[in-house]
Amino acid sequence: MNSPNFDLICEIEPPTRPDLRHVRHQIGVLAPVAHSFLIPDNHIGRATVSSIAVAHEVAAMGGRSIACLNSRDRNRLGFQRDMLTAAAYGVREFLFVYGDKPTVGDRSGELTVRAMIDEARTAGESPAFAGLPPFRVGVAAGLRRLPNWKRTADFVFAQVSFSVDALLRWRESVALDVPVYAGVMVLASPTMARTLAASIPDIEIPADLVERVERDRQAGVDAACEQIERLRDSGAFDGVHLVPVARYREMALRLEGRG
Repeated sequence: MNSPNFDLICEIEPPTRPDLRHVRHQIGVLAPVAHSFLIPDNHIGRATVSSIAVAHEVAAMGGRSIACLNSRDRNRLGFQRDMLTAAAYGVREFLFVYGDKPTVGDRSGELTVRAMIDEARTAGESPAFAGLPPFRVGVAAGLRRLPNWKRTADFVFAQVSFSVDALLRWRESVALDVPVYAGVMVLASPTMARTLAASIPDIEIPADLVERVERDRQAGVDAACEQIERLRDSGAFDGVHLVPVARYREMALRLEGRG
């Protein structure tokens, strides 16, 4: 399934404690099927180890990474610090997002994703970054009209959807000359389905999938594999952004088994 023309970008669960063993285990398990790894930033509104530090860990294990940075938790100076840190660690690829609602406190409110893109683009003009290659930056897109400023990104991550047809309709409506990756998530439980429906208003989770997952905990893994295959066979996307949640072992085994 890991076709050279269809990338599988696997999302890693970042640690909420100063311990990278679980990260290393995820990387090791998923490495045979993953083209690269996406490292979330302060995942679901909780403080986590820096995505830049985890991206550096991925590189140390021989993998390729995309570090996610959210605008919610940063002011301009903090973002400039992150760019310097990333350059020092050799981290060159980023996904810029707004960020999940924090569980404690408020967002800083100073930065936007658009401003982060502008800062990253102009970083090469600073003497501090002289001689370094430019950063590659991507954005996340809902399944609706894409704003013009997001079209300046180097790649686009389409919102997670449990509907291949919805993803294909959106892709047909958007003309882009950069890589576009469809979002695929493993539904692990009915409780997870209710949480997603409450936190992401425009996501639709098929009732029959929820029922199947309730009867069989592997049903979500099967559905995600089928969705990846359909998206690959459609030729509409350059790959998928897979969110395996706690089912990363099962997903790795299933994807390897499907070749």
